[in-house]
Amino acid sequence: MYGWIWRKLPFGLPGKLIGSVLLTTATVALLWYVVFPWAEPLLPFDDVQVTQDAEVPGGDSGVTGDEPSGDDHDLPYDTEQNNTPPPSPDR
Repeated sequence: MYGWIWRKLPFGLPGKLIGSVLLTTATVALLWYVVFPWAEPLLPFDDVQVTQDAEVPGGDSGVTGDEPSGDDHDLPYDTEQNNTPPPSPDR
């Protein structure tokens, strides 16, 4: 198939190279702007469900769902408010 396309492109080697780049660019643009947006709702990439199942081997690590794991340290800054200074008037 690629050999047939290469033979059918006109204007010698420079025309074949430019034509190949144009065909490749058109194919990528068609996939990017038409095919992928059309197929996205059909694919299960956004259907993520995280559940806590006690019957999964190794799934129960002793952490209950009430407390977040890994929060046993204090942060050196306040997370309740924005501590950045206001912008200066000359900006």
